[in-house]
Amino acid sequence: MRTARWYRLGADLADLVLPGACAGCGAERVPLRFGACADCVAFLEALTPFATAPVPPPPGMPFCTAVGPYAGPLRGALLAYKERGRHRLARPLGSLLAVSVAAAARQGGADRGTPLRLIPVPSTAAAVRARHGDHMARLATHAVRRLRAAGWNADVSQPLRALPRPDSASLDVTARAVAAENSLRIRATRIRIPGRGSTMRGTLIVVDDIVTTGATLAAVARRLREADMQVTGAAVLAATRLRGRRSAIRVRSPTAGATRAESHQVRSPNEG
Repeated sequence: MRTARWYRLGADLADLVLPGACAGCGAERVPLRFGACADCVAFLEALTPFATAPVPPPPGMPFCTAVGPYAGPLRGALLAYKERGRHRLARPLGSLLAVSVAAAARQGGADRGTPLRLIPVPSTAAAVRARHGDHMARLATHAVRRLRAAGWNADVSQPLRALPRPDSASLDVTARAVAAENSLRIRATRIRIPGRGSTMRGTLIVVDDIVTTGATLAAVARRLREADMQVTGAAVLAATRLRGRRSAIRVRSPTAGATRAESHQVRSPNEG
């Protein structure tokens, strides 16, 4: 039954001992399932992956999947996790990210026997300090645990580091792309063996929390390709629509049925 398939994510959310208001919608003085109200839990449980792309996509933008628009309970949960220190949300959000990763990997032709590497978009040192840790590395770690439970040969790699860069909120699309690429550096000693090129093979999926213009995902993919690492795709939790334009769209895929089925497998380790 569908309820059973989505039970584990609901349990993750219900087990969170979080203060005050619902993490998804901010409602107070309503029954909470340890941090999320029943309506928000139901909304998050119902999310399924879809292909998304900015319009127009930046050069080098990889195929990308998301599990929902950057709105409503998903936006609320992400903000609570990133900006309000509710770090225990990493587990259920990581489970959702695993669904997005599996969809992107399937679209790239991978199966659960193929080595699958999640490459989180790196945070700057300032962001790590402000958020008391690398929020994407934490999400990727939880996503890998869920993927492994579902039978995927998954792991996390961090071949990139991020230098300080301007706040992207103050930049236009072109400036975002330049700033993103200029800030990224390859950790060469971790990924190369002299005379053998890159040691990172298999299906490489770049992961981030939100896609807006696609500038960061495109910059990461280009940097990795420069180091002989071929990116299969990208996976995010939420896709943003810019005001006055369609910046993120659902795309009908011939493998949509398989993608939905895979999302159920990722959520329920006993089915793997």
